[in-house]
Amino acid sequence: MKAFLIAGFFFLSFVNISAQECNCCTPHQQAFDFWLGKWTVYDTAGQEVGKNTIIKLENGCILTEHWKGASGSNGSSYNYFDRKDSTWNQLWVDNQGNNLKLKGKSDKPGRMTLRSELKLNKNRRYYDKITWTKVSKNEVIQLWVTYREDDSKIAEIFKGIYRKE
Repeated sequence: MKAFLIAGFFFLSFVNISAQECNCCTPHQQAFDFWLGKWTVYDTAGQEVGKNTIIKLENGCILTEHWKGASGSNGSSYNYFDRKDSTWNQLWVDNQGNNLKLKGKSDKPGRMTLRSELKLNKNRRYYDKITWTKVSKNEVIQLWVTYREDDSKIAEIFKGIYRKE
């Protein structure tokens, strides 16, 4: 039974709501689940650069990240699938006051690619692109690269090797 209020009138609906229903359980909405877990993150030289915990909230509709960098940086992101445009979206905010908004898709199982809108820095337009790739159930690689407006590479910002704890 479901109750709702319309224009001051209380109604009861006897629609059968299954306990198995899940508003965020489609394959598209689970495409980033390979990133879930507690991770130790290493750079390409094998040095630990931080810890990251990725969990689901709001009945599985939000994938949230909690980063603790070895150098003292901390940050969190909220990641969600937008059914209106079939994209994944991320909002990152850290303890340095930085934020990053990304949007993109999973182009194949075990890989998610998100990018920012074009930004302006010293009269040059660029964008950030981050790709997460599942290597195995216990390892994910995150690669963050900046690109010019013409899609030519500027720099690799971060390459993190995530290993499950």
